Amino acid sequence: MIDEAATTAERTATGVPEKGLRSGALTLTSSVVIGVASAGPAYSIAATLGLVVAAVGLQAPVIALLAFIPILFAAFGYQQLNRVDPDCGTTFVWAARAFGPAWGWMSGWAIVVADVLVMASMAQVAGQYTFLLFGADGIGHDPTHIAVLTLGVAFMVMMTWLCFRGIELSARIQSVLLTVEFVALVVFAVVALVRVWLGRAGDAALTPEWSWFNPFEIGSFSTFVNAILLMVFIYWGWDSVVSVNEETVDSRRTPGKSAVISTIVLVSLYVLVTVAAQSFAGVSEEGSGLANPEHFDDFFAALGTAVFGEGPIGVLLVHVLLLMILTSAVASTQTTILPTARTTLSMGVFKALPASFATVHPRYLTPTVSTLAMGGVSAALYIAFNFIAAGDLIYDSVAAIGIAVGFYYGMTGVACAWLFRDSVRQGARALWLRVILPAVGGVMLLFAAGWTAVTSFAADYGETYWTLPFAPHWQVGGVFLLGVGSMLAGLPLMWWWQRREPAFFDGDTVPRGLPDADTIQEVVGSR
Repeated sequence: MIDEAATTAERTATGVPEKGLRSGALTLTSSVVIGVASAGPAYSIAATLGLVVAAVGLQAPVIALLAFIPILFAAFGYQQLNRVDPDCGTTFVWAARAFGPAWGWMSGWAIVVADVLVMASMAQVAGQYTFLLFGADGIGHDPTHIAVLTLGVAFMVMMTWLCFRGIELSARIQSVLLTVEFVALVVFAVVALVRVWLGRAGDAALTPEWSWFNPFEIGSFSTFVNAILLMVFIYWGWDSVVSVNEETVDSRRTPGKSAVISTIVLVSLYVLVTVAAQSFAGVSEEGSGLANPEHFDDFFAALGTAVFGEGPIGVLLVHVLLLMILTSAVASTQTTILPTARTTLSMGVFKALPASFATVHPRYLTPTVSTLAMGGVSAALYIAFNFIAAGDLIYDSVAAIGIAVGFYYGMTGVACAWLFRDSVRQGARALWLRVILPAVGGVMLLFAAGWTAVTSFAADYGETYWTLPFAPHWQVGGVFLLGVGSMLAGLPLMWWWQRREPAFFDGDTVPRGLPDADTIQEVVGSR
């Protein structure tokens, strides 16, 4: 067990202010659990795989693999920056150190935007699957039903309370939820592949082939990019482990290691499930095919009975699948609140937000105002989205988060490369891990964010659109309005706060460059 008093002294010596969080509360294992659970594997792949198959057909497995590359490179950036500056504000602090206060503030805002926008979808899914689990299919299949809304808000309130109550309790809950989810996914994949191998998967079944991993089989570059962007979403969330760095044992090394491990676990799970589902169901637009629009949003529900059968054990396992989606959405709701509350906590400490956001509970040692604000704003938006455009804004909000996610992941990568640009003197390993790979990943993710922003302007990109009330009466896609509009909404807030409290924007609280470079080099070396 590492000496946490020494860790505290080390952070103080290298310029990282203590924020009152519970130091050393999370181990490597619990940190990895939070990272994997934050991605909501079952929820994410259920909502995404059908759309990817519809776009690229049999090449879905290679898309799952290739989307992992920029994510892994970004994880290297998080790992290296966390070693020298383990602040729970993560990208907010690092981008400010690299490119100045405005870029840092907008990076922090992007984290808030992405997390708040996705909360409505996760709460809705949790509400729906609770009713489906208990046989109330009429309510469960109606995403905007008032009972689904009420239960979804109740889940938000409960998860907000758990996050408020303490990071250790949150980690224990996550371990239970992730166990159900992970086991169910692996059992589904193994049973599906065994049935294919035994020839008991139906006429649509396909034997896995290496050609599924050939990206050159994809028809066009545009299709390729859009499919990659869809798959990037299923990896999003692992960075939560770095946001709780100040509450982790060995805060300089454990969070970064956990981030890399989490992404590797996720890619292994996603490729396995993608190959299994595609082999069992095929890629047809009819019947149980993964490209059938009738079950774009959840292929598990369509394939559950076919994979497990209709006997007593099969019925039980189908219900386990429903429980898996439910626990995935609930777990993601909780782990989405955690990083956002810590980002705004850090912004409050460094005077980039009002000081109230820096408040920490004296007993639970968790952010108070930041946690409650995250839960309250998310619930309010969920209620609003539920009644606008027949609830279709909730679907568009999931697509819109790609803009914010690509921005702050990308900023982390390029910030790492810039801050460590002198690593060429420290050998090839440092150069690759600190500069080249994070820069490549960062540029790829920033490109992805920009591509989504441009293409989502079209009215038919998502489920909703808005017509300009004045000439030329353009129809603007709802995904663009939510994604780009939410990001742009941060600018007037930033300018308003800059006039009220200029300390952060003058560089007084987060100066440019890495903190106390000589001390850091002595502490962490060139590892």
